[in-house]
Amino acid sequence: MNEITVELLKQRLDKGERLILIDCREPYEFEVSRLSEYNYPLDRIESLVVDFENQKEAEIIVYCRSGRRSLIMVNMLQSLGFQNVKNLKGGILAWQAQIDSSLPVA
Repeated sequence: MNEITVELLKQRLDKGERLILIDCREPYEFEVSRLSEYNYPLDRIESLVVDFENQKEAEIIVYCRSGRRSLIMVNMLQSLGFQNVKNLKGGILAWQAQIDSSLPVA
């Protein structure tokens, strides 16, 4: 399974690595807390595919609240030809618990 832990993601972000982070939670959840600028809920995957069509080989990390919805999206993106997609293990709840306890979660 293609997953990344919150600790490894934090290390890579701190190093300035170029990663595409996609939040697949609903917009109301995204407004409460976010790790990225991109919000594509599962029902908007077609828009994501169009918007990132030229980046199918880029490293994309998908997250949600707990890691369940993002795992679904990772599998869908892989079936659509995206080659380097990872699920954030534990989602934003794990980020809050292990990286930033001040982060609110809806």
